[in-house]
Amino acid sequence: MYYYKILPKDPSYFSEKLLTYESNEIINKYSLVIVNLKSKSIIGLVIKNTTKPKFKTNPILKNISSYIGELPDESVKLLNWIHLFYPGPSGLILTQFIPQKIIDINKKYNVDNTTNAYNPVALPPLSNEQQDVLDSISKSGTYILHGDTGTGKTRIYIELVKGSIKNKKTSLIMIPEISLTPQFTKIFKNTFGNKVIIINSKLSPSKKLKNWLRIANDDGGLIVIGPRSALFSPFKNLDTIVVDEFHEDAYKQEQSPHYHANRVASMLARIHNSVLIFGSATPTVADYYLARNQKIPILRMKNNPVTKDSGHVIKEIVDIKDRSEFTKSKLISNKLINLIEVALKNKEQSLLFLNRRGTARIVFCDNCGWQSACPNCDLPLIFHADKFISRCHSCGFNNKPPLSCPDCNEEKILYRGFGTKALIDEAIKLFPSARIQRFDNDNTVSESFEQNFSSVIAGDIDILIGTQTLSRGLDLPNLSVVGVMVAESSLSFPDFTASEKTYQQINQILGRIGRGHKKGSAIIQTYSPDNKTIVDSINLDFEDYFKGEIEERRKFLYPPFVQLLKLTCSKATVSSAEKASNQLMSKLKELQLDILLLGPSPCFYAKKAGKFQYQIVVKSKLRTNLIKVISSLPAGWDYDLDPLNLL
Repeated sequence: MYYYKILPKDPSYFSEKLLTYESNEIINKYSLVIVNLKSKSIIGLVIKNTTKPKFKTNPILKNISSYIGELPDESVKLLNWIHLFYPGPSGLILTQFIPQKIIDINKKYNVDNTTNAYNPVALPPLSNEQQDVLDSISKSGTYILHGDTGTGKTRIYIELVKGSIKNKKTSLIMIPEISLTPQFTKIFKNTFGNKVIIINSKLSPSKKLKNWLRIANDDGGLIVIGPRSALFSPFKNLDTIVVDEFHEDAYKQEQSPHYHANRVASMLARIHNSVLIFGSATPTVADYYLARNQKIPILRMKNNPVTKDSGHVIKEIVDIKDRSEFTKSKLISNKLINLIEVALKNKEQSLLFLNRRGTARIVFCDNCGWQSACPNCDLPLIFHADKFISRCHSCGFNNKPPLSCPDCNEEKILYRGFGTKALIDEAIKLFPSARIQRFDNDNTVSESFEQNFSSVIAGDIDILIGTQTLSRGLDLPNLSVVGVMVAESSLSFPDFTASEKTYQQINQILGRIGRGHKKGSAIIQTYSPDNKTIVDSINLDFEDYFKGEIEERRKFLYPPFVQLLKLTCSKATVSSAEKASNQLMSKLKELQLDILLLGPSPCFYAKKAGKFQYQIVVKSKLRTNLIKVISSLPAGWDYDLDPLNLL
């Protein structure tokens, strides 16, 4: 009989100890096996063999790796690193690496190498700037590709992938959102055919398993496209890693383990000795600063490879406070209406960007001041006129708004602060013959951007209205007009990232035009036409913006000058949340670590799902101090290492 230490693939397994099982056959290290845990069959990862223990052991039920091979050493190295860098239950971390349906495998998997053949499509010649960038990427290592929108970053990715395939090695192209999958798949399949594999959560379990197995057994070089979950594919010969739009929040895992894909990609590249490209028109301030300090090459691209007039964009700011600019509509300025009318006449597309969902942001009584709020979260309920409900975008609670005030009985209910649904209603009134569609997180599956991608590209939609879903890396050849409805919508949040998010959003949405397809026009509507962040973003002046923002971060000690840890507790009452927070503060001070503590204080969203939330923010220059804080946390506390914000 042989005995093995096994890590169970189970999100409910919180112990740090490996479990011991027995087998009457020799099993290789890093094999995937089926075992029983608490009377249910689960997948386990064989870590090592061991001696016979003194206690009774359960048998290994099946060795799946006899059909598919072992988990690559590189994957296990990455798993171990995540456990140290983003502490969390090992059983939960392992679930990131193993597809759910693998437990059903009962036969040997064979790779169909015929699908790997491809005929490259002829591409336009590289511009001098693109060639210079490629010449600078001469060896494995990390590079920041800071390319303005429309400068051809994707072409750089394609050329790098060509080199990897020539050497029969694999490439990983990461995208922040699943909605970008159709566009990237089309681009890469046109060049590389069926060597392109998709990995994301929208795939059926069977399709996801099939793609996972193809990666695990491939030896001819593939291109894997996917969001952050694609990082955990069973790569064996990974040569090129691209993190496109690496500034995006979607690369941060909000549930445990709270990893950031950028950091994981860096370790994955180190393990495989790969080329790692972080591409963005709007790099994060912290990453840009660290790249400069650590001498990481920053490859700058400013020129559109298409030199004709169609790359030209006319931008104009409209002051929302000047109501003479809004005589045709309270929401859409006269100048923007005129541009949309011209685009419709020319059979071109327009895009209206508003990072607010719903119809009205606030429902209140004009007589006594009563405001509609979620009973569970104490947040304003967002009114959705299409279904005549008010909804909490935090917990999902919804009800019908009252016709009269619950407090004073007056019929003076007002709706203020418009969202995307109000904007689409306004657009339908102004442009009754136009084909208009909204894209945001309130879409059904059939309404989603990825489901309508072909229609958008074909020009079957005249006016696109949406949130940041429409700002991320899209190349829309028929688009000629962009309207930013309220430029400072992100500036109102009381967080150290508010300015950065505003700069990125405006810059990115303006980047949907001027990409070489058509002449572009943009109207930026704002209450603050002289705001430095807004002006810098419109002018694409990253250096000026960076200079001011990095000094703010230095002055008030925010990343990159410290690392952050956000601690949160949820209690039934305010007093119990405050008491638990004060107790933890005292305990943390007793640790005598080189840390700075902020709080305790109510969270920005002070009440959620009926519970009251308090938080403590921990700052330190040394990550090891934050790890020690995590290890000392009592039950009932959640933590987020490297949080995206402190809201």
